Amino acid sequence: MSKYTKDPDVIANLTDEQRWVTQENGTERAGTGRLLRNKEPGIYVDVVSGEPLFASSDKYDSGCGWPSFTKPIEPAHIAELEDRTYGMVRTEVRSTHGDSHLGHVFPDGPQDRGGLRYCINSASLRFVHRDDMQAEGYGDYLNQVEEI
Repeated sequence: MSKYTKDPDVIANLTDEQRWVTQENGTERAGTGRLLRNKEPGIYVDVVSGEPLFASSDKYDSGCGWPSFTKPIEPAHIAELEDRTYGMVRTEVRSTHGDSHLGHVFPDGPQDRGGLRYCINSASLRFVHRDDMQAEGYGDYLNQVEEI
C-alpha cells in the first residue's frame, strides 16, 4: 500500500486556487504561479498526496508561463490521460495516488533531454527544498537533485 493518498482533510485545507486546479481541472493564469521562477534545488510534490513528481534538476524555462519539466522524478506517480476539452486533443497529467490535475505534457520540450515538456500548474505543487528533503521523508531522491 502506498504512503501517498488523497486525503479529504488535506483537500479541505487547500486554497481556493489549489482546489480549483487539482480537483476541478482548472488552470492558473500564465505567468502567475508562485513556483514558475523558482530556481532552488529540491523536488516538487503533489500538494494533495505528497507524492514526489518532479526534480529541480529537470525544470527549465520553456517560456510558456508555467513551470516546465523534462520528465517526472518517479514515472509511476504520473498518470497520462487523453484530454479533448476546449476543442483540442492534449495529454493531461495527474498524480497517480492523489488524483490531482497537474497540467499537460507536450512533445515540444528540449530534444536533447527527451523532447517532452511537462507544463504544470504551481497550484498543484508543493516545493521541498533540498535541505529539507531528508527530514520530510524524501531522502531517497537526494541523488536526483543537483546542488547549487
